[in-house]
Amino acid sequence: MRSEEPLIPKHGGYRKLRSFQLAQLVYDVTVRFCERYVDRGSRTRDQMVQAARSGVQNIAEGSQASGTSKKTELKLTNVARASLEELRLDYEDFLRQRGLPLLQPDHPALARFKKRRCSTVEEVRLWAEDEHGRTRTNKDGKAATSSVSVRESPCQSLSSASLVANAALSLLNLCCYLLDRQLTTQAEAFEKEGGFTERLYRIRSQRRRG
Repeated sequence: MRSEEPLIPKHGGYRKLRSFQLAQLVYDVTVRFCERYVDRGSRTRDQMVQAARSGVQNIAEGSQASGTSKKTELKLTNVARASLEELRLDYEDFLRQRGLPLLQPDHPALARFKKRRCSTVEEVRLWAEDEHGRTRTNKDGKAATSSVSVRESPCQSLSSASLVANAALSLLNLCCYLLDRQLTTQAEAFEKEGGFTERLYRIRSQRRRG
């Protein structure tokens, strides 16, 4: 009886991966962020954009290569994970070197950001604008909050750069978490099933016996 196992299984489909969607959003946010807040002549600017792009491209390339090489898929997914870790450090450096706050995951502003589930850079921009609008300054220079509670109200000192950098870090934290899980799953599958060579051997052996 001929095996139903295909020599080249279904592969690709990376556009449906949540990790790819998040990495792509991080890339778009990073391009816009660097255009606005990172000096044009700075080497860091190019490094951040390239690291963000590497995350997107390697997830896609790894998914596409998985049909013939699980080893390559695993390797490229790990490259994507490493690139986004580098980008995460760049955003943290940006905040630290400028004395800007690194918000905790449960900060009210980030809680509202996560609740929005932004999928485009424009939606991230609108969130940042809304955060500025939540706090007004009166004539005496004192913060006059709107009807929201003190707990829900953001710190007035959060600049646009600080808000967007923290939003990017929030996206990166989730994306890196998903890639870690992806790597674990890919490693287990590779260990259990092998790659193209092992699959070819199984199919040939089954056909000879059949």
